[in-house]
Amino acid sequence: MHGSRRGGGLLDALDCSPWGASTGRSRRAVLASRPLYSPEERVRRDHSAWTIVQGVLAPVQFAVFLVSLGLVVRFLLTGQGLEAATWSVVVKTVTLYAIMITGCIWEKEVFGRYLFAPAFFWEDVFSMLVLALHTAYLWVVFAGIGDGRAQMMLALAAYAAYVFNAAQFLLKLRAARRDEARWNDSHGAAPGAA
Repeated sequence: MHGSRRGGGLLDALDCSPWGASTGRSRRAVLASRPLYSPEERVRRDHSAWTIVQGVLAPVQFAVFLVSLGLVVRFLLTGQGLEAATWSVVVKTVTLYAIMITGCIWEKEVFGRYLFAPAFFWEDVFSMLVLALHTAYLWVVFAGIGDGRAQMMLALAAYAAYVFNAAQFLLKLRAARRDEARWNDSHGAAPGAA
């Protein structure tokens, strides 16, 4: 396992938890004192092709989610359209896997680790739950476990987790813009450098 960018070796590579007591350092103070991206990370983010991929996949996945949600709710209310609802959840899950895999590559390129970079620790933790629920849905459908209604209820649970996770990312990115502006102001960065 490679050491972190700070050269702290294995301990720093494993210490991505937001709890300061994990290694006796106050990570909260470190994270609160800087924006989401360091200047070097911002450059890597801005020059990464994976940033564009994430920017395209996120709204595509949300559009697929909205269509699928409509089909799932229609089935639950009317009992009609199980096959369409099922395939829509499968397509939603495939788009989730695509954004998760490319997101891991993006995170590695920008932050130096595939998952659980301190900047996105909690978002990544909850993403694992979202992925687990979507994967569980695929498993019950392809294994023929439960009836259509039970399967669609599991899909709704996966979708509720997805909405929460998407909100986490949106709030984090919104806060990051404010933090970067404050950081640039306090450190004398030129306007528009964010």
